[in-house]
Parts: sequence; C-alpha cells; structure tokens
Amino acid sequence: MINRLFLLLTICVTAPTLASAKMSDVSCDDSARMLSMLTEVLGAERQGMGLRDPETMLEVWVSPRDGEWMIVQNYANGTSCIVAMGEHWEAGLAGPA
Repeated sequence: MINRLFLLLTICVTAPTLASAKMSDVSCDDSARMLSMLTEVLGAERQGMGLRDPETMLEVWVSPRDGEWMIVQNYANGTSCIVAMGEHWEAGLAGPA
C-alpha cells in the first residue's frame, strides 16, 4: 500500500504534463520514466499486454513481492498512464480447467 502511494506521489510530482483523463485517479508520465518507476522502484514485472486500438497499448504489471498490480495504458505519443491498481494479484493457472 505504501509503495502505491509513493508511486502515485512521485509520478504526480515529476510529471511535467498530464494527459487529459476522465478519471481523477489516473496518473500519467513519460513512458520511459513510468517504465523505470515500475521496474526499478516497485520491482514490478509485466505480466501481459494487448492493443486497445492502433495507438494505445494496455499492460498489466505485478509486483511479485507484495501482489500489487497496475494496469498501464501506453499512448503512441510517448505518454503512459496508470489507469487502475489493486492488491492480491493471482496469476491464472496454465492448462485446461
């Protein structure tokens, strides 16, 4: 929980420009800085990704040490935004159910 608050505070303080968003809790930053924050500060690992549209990629990031997860939306203009986050991530089971 403290890691998430630290991440949000850091992104909000260092972001020179925020992308327009409809949600008040969306945090945006330059994609390179966002990647650095996710991997180096939080120790998060990308679990999956997929195209939302031709100019938008969604990624799911998970911190293995505490199970916190984030959904990051990457734009073609070089901006990335954390659009959702939570706790207690459970990886899906491989193979048939």
